[in-house]
Amino acid sequence: MNTKVLSVGGSIIAPGEVDTNFLGEFSKMAVEWLTSDAGNRLILVAGGGAPARVYQNAYRKVAESFTEEQKKSAAFASDAELNNACDWLGIMATRLNAQILKTVFGPLCKNDVVTDPTAASADFEGKVLVAAGWKPGFSTDNDAVLLAEKYKANTVVNLSNIEKVYTDDPRKNPDAKPIDTISWADFRKIVGDEWVPGKNCPFDPIASRKAQELSLTVICAGGKNIPNIRAILDGKDYVGTTIK
Repeated sequence: MNTKVLSVGGSIIAPGEVDTNFLGEFSKMAVEWLTSDAGNRLILVAGGGAPARVYQNAYRKVAESFTEEQKKSAAFASDAELNNACDWLGIMATRLNAQILKTVFGPLCKNDVVTDPTAASADFEGKVLVAAGWKPGFSTDNDAVLLAEKYKANTVVNLSNIEKVYTDDPRKNPDAKPIDTISWADFRKIVGDEWVPGKNCPFDPIASRKAQELSLTVICAGGKNIPNIRAILDGKDYVGTTIK
């Protein structure tokens, strides 16, 4: 089997409202690739996108309005509890995005949305498996890595709203440079080791550590460039950053 894992960022699925143009073009391309070879399969892991951040920010705003005494009686007693609650809000957003991904692939996706990669069956029916957030402590990037391990895929393609990883945030640093290829050791210096709910980084720090342990290759690429995604699936030249 030729199984490819795509971590589809929520910023691509639902940057504000659900991007129906993207879903249509992406699903058409994916179906063409899937039917081009009987052994081709896709695992799609959905991120949370704008809905996740809307609810996380709303929760933080409510928490900030409480006095210290009120916080103690309303589960706002610590930063850890607040982060845990924000993670769950983000996870629920990923599950909604995953459900629409599953829906657009119809009978090609026979299994229910996977919400625990460690409990997923040893194999899956159909040509597409869709997964969502599992539990607090990391993003869906980590779920994608765990599913790649389970289904013996050696590459995870991370689709987001950036075409390449930069040496720094190009919105803040005009001297930031795009990166074509980078080692895991150097990449982890960029993203750090700590996960914060809603953190915006090219690939989750927790997922990065696990991917390095597994010697996985991760390709970060723009999610709206459909021909480029097809090139990645076909093993052809592509625009993106390769981490290995």
